[in-house]
Amino acid sequence: MSKDAYAQGPRQGSDRIAQDGFSTVTDPADQTFTAVYRVRERADAIAARAKTIALEQSIEMSDEFVADAFVREQIVGRVEAIETAGPEAFDVRIALAVATTGAEPGQFMNMLFGNTSIHEDVRLIDVEIPPALAKAFGGPNFGLAGLRARSGATARAMTCSAIKPQGLPAPELARIAARFAAGGIDFVKDDHGLADQSYSPFADRLRACADAVAEANASTGGNTRYVPSLSGNLDRLRAQAEAALAAGVDTVLTVPMVIGLPAFNALAREYRGLAFMTHPALAGALRFAPPALLGKLFRLFGADATIFPNHGGRFGYTPETCRALADAARAPWHGLRACVPVPAGGMTTERVPEMLDFYGPDTILLIGGNLLAAGERLTEKTAEFVSLVKGGR
Repeated sequence: MSKDAYAQGPRQGSDRIAQDGFSTVTDPADQTFTAVYRVRERADAIAARAKTIALEQSIEMSDEFVADAFVREQIVGRVEAIETAGPEAFDVRIALAVATTGAEPGQFMNMLFGNTSIHEDVRLIDVEIPPALAKAFGGPNFGLAGLRARSGATARAMTCSAIKPQGLPAPELARIAARFAAGGIDFVKDDHGLADQSYSPFADRLRACADAVAEANASTGGNTRYVPSLSGNLDRLRAQAEAALAAGVDTVLTVPMVIGLPAFNALAREYRGLAFMTHPALAGALRFAPPALLGKLFRLFGADATIFPNHGGRFGYTPETCRALADAARAPWHGLRACVPVPAGGMTTERVPEMLDFYGPDTILLIGGNLLAAGERLTEKTAEFVSLVKGGR
């Protein structure tokens, strides 16, 4: 908005929505989004509690003192439904105004779960958005179909591994990347702990690993993608994205909850030629249901592939959570491209058949430490993993 627009002061009625960037929104169904909260509360108090949350997430005051008709009719949150979810637990659906988000990811998250996240007895379990908001944030640049085209995996599940541990110099990390590539893996990514440390600066690692993977591909005829991890503030993220493109890299890793969702969305929108794989670090610090955060919201802001802890690994996700997360990432959703689920976290090659049965071919299987444990047999172990996935068993 221009300085002149601010100088004119607040507008009336529907014009107030136009100044927030939704002047083309005419369908009433596009004017609200719905947050679904799991609330621990007594049955005789849940109705009042639900209204309190609706007010807290919209105007942060009692509606008793709101005289402005536009605010009362268009901005104040509205309780849509309350459903029992267990003993003294309820799922509360609250409609909030799309206009309050300003079409900006940070403000959207603020309206979705800002103040209410401070209450320990409330958890965000789902979000439903209208097409206008999906269009504003954009979703994946390439998604499932695009990553399949880049990897050459037209129908099967894709494969991935991670370069680690951090602390190794760039040439040693590059040697590991080359051995993964020689084994035919589709994606070899930086461990998310690799950033711009003194022992392996980003620029050195990018150049060394990209060159090593390119040389391995030239030797084997393979199509492995090196996926560097981008980190830092938005200026540094942009510089790293530019460097990645200059090095011939077309897929990168980000950690949205560390770099910030607004920065992640800005990066995805500005660098349309890059595919973005996301890591879930720090996501567990918030009371968000993983399917909503890692499946829906990461996808909404630009994740082409979303890494998450598979059940039975190092973390405590259940099969039901993993299934719901994968479904949220891939399901048709306002025309956004499908995001590829990437189950990980202590997986082994022995679990490949089980994971293929559970997730199907529209996935990327990520196995890291179990392959690296092969030591000098890393390339052979990687080839065995790739063969298992290609064989579908």
